[in-house]
Amino acid sequence: MSYIIDLEHYNDERGTLTVIDKVLPFEIKRSYYITGVNHLTRGGHRHKQLVEAVICMNGSFKVGLHNGTKQQEISLDSPHKCLIIEVGEWHNFYDFTPNSVLVSFASTHYDPEDYIYEPYS
Repeated sequence: MSYIIDLEHYNDERGTLTVIDKVLPFEIKRSYYITGVNHLTRGGHRHKQLVEAVICMNGSFKVGLHNGTKQQEISLDSPHKCLIIEVGEWHNFYDFTPNSVLVSFASTHYDPEDYIYEPYS
């Protein structure tokens, strides 16, 4: 099932430095970000091989997850929390606040054959 990694970060008068170094369970092969989402839902699929790490860089949004047995909902609202979505987990991103930014790091390059668009029953 998906889980949260608390990212190491350092605060001082210059701002906050957040570090992603040797904490992800995979080597990053691809990254993307999503902005400008209004009331719509993103995601709506699962993967055969890909593992992804999702961070809310600004604002907040919710993630609905289902691994075929268990369902959960996670709220992301901090750039210091990283959600690891495991292989085969159905995921949706929704309830984006204005100016939300979702950043994702993926374990594989884009492959349309890796996507499964049928949710678990």
